[in-house]
Amino acid sequence: MANKTINFENQSLKGTIKVPGDKSISHRSIMFGSMAEGTTNVTGFLPGEDCLSTIAAFKQMGVKIEQNGTNVKIESRGMDAWEEPKDILYMGNSGTTTRLLLGLLAGSHIHAVLTGDESIAKRPMKRVINPLREMNAQFSGREDGQFTPIAVKGSPLNAIEYVMPVASAQVKSAILLAALNANGTTVIHEVEKTRDHTEKMLKQFGVDLNVEDKKISIQGGQKLKAVKVDVPSDISSAAFFLVAGAISPNSEITLKNVGLNETRTGIIDVLQQMNAQLTISEVDDSNPEAIGTLTIKTSDLKATVIGGDIIPRLIDEIPIIALLATQAEGTTIIKDAEELKVKETNRIDAVVDELKKLGANIEATDDGMKITGPTKLSGASLRTYGDHRIGMMNAIASLVTSGAITIDDPDCIAVSYPTFFEDLQKLSQ
Repeated sequence: MANKTINFENQSLKGTIKVPGDKSISHRSIMFGSMAEGTTNVTGFLPGEDCLSTIAAFKQMGVKIEQNGTNVKIESRGMDAWEEPKDILYMGNSGTTTRLLLGLLAGSHIHAVLTGDESIAKRPMKRVINPLREMNAQFSGREDGQFTPIAVKGSPLNAIEYVMPVASAQVKSAILLAALNANGTTVIHEVEKTRDHTEKMLKQFGVDLNVEDKKISIQGGQKLKAVKVDVPSDISSAAFFLVAGAISPNSEITLKNVGLNETRTGIIDVLQQMNAQLTISEVDDSNPEAIGTLTIKTSDLKATVIGGDIIPRLIDEIPIIALLATQAEGTTIIKDAEELKVKETNRIDAVVDELKKLGANIEATDDGMKITGPTKLSGASLRTYGDHRIGMMNAIASLVTSGAITIDDPDCIAVSYPTFFEDLQKLSQ
């Protein structure tokens, strides 16, 4: 928890790295492997704190899981063999674990209580609880199940047709997982297309589901079969080094094996719109998740407008995009991003407050922010708010500040990127 001081002023970044495995896919590989009958082997797993919370929860339910670094072996006899946990399931900082488990346990034979850290206690669960209750799910908890701790009592579920009020892959996934244990066919209509790792991986595990644009249908009563899962590198983690390469002087960074799922590549679109020198090579789309190599060079950046249906494709990258915009010519507008207010922290306010401390010309709007550049930034003491993505944004900002940056709670970055500072140091050698 000790503060960390960083000074990379005028530092060039050069070299090749492979960022850790995709967080969303790592979570799901454990969940689906635990639901499936047989042995599931996972490679490229992200051994970050969030994903380890998912492993711990399923171990408490009697699933045999062996994790050795980025390799995981899951031996399960299917959901019917799960045991009722003897203690409360601790979610740590993981909204994905919490929301998806609520959907998964809703139609199980298990009674469980889910809780998490201070950040999870503030994150809204109503968006998941409401549709699940329409399916006959039984929950009790703080403010009628709106916040953790939440108790779930597994019960027989009925299929629903549901129009999503928000663009949220977590809510969609929770309903899909509940639908597997429901009578009949569940139909979900999305407002905007959100990340589709759940749909892709369910198919990989042998589940039959139908996707037509923003409409998803799934029949209840299906069982999962164990498979091998290769987790690509996380594009949300890669985004921090893509921005680092674009804004730091005389730099060229290559990132290998990055996941290129089209519901996640909004950051690539934005970099291209902003005139970044980005090349994509070695693309392989033969697996459920496409991968490729990304190379970024120091760039002469131009401002852009970011909004509409691209927002769900880059929601986790907006903090680092805001930093990128401080070094671009003109005024960048980020809009339609209200979802940032209910992340690990209110990321609109957090990003604006921290970048202002560095001297950025940035202001918050109701649904995003407005940033004018290019601006010379100066060192300062910055807060992470216990949010890994704000922490990494602060660290990357040190590449374009005159003077050092001090970050409180750098340990929070381990949630998604345990080797972040090692990789930053390696590229700066």
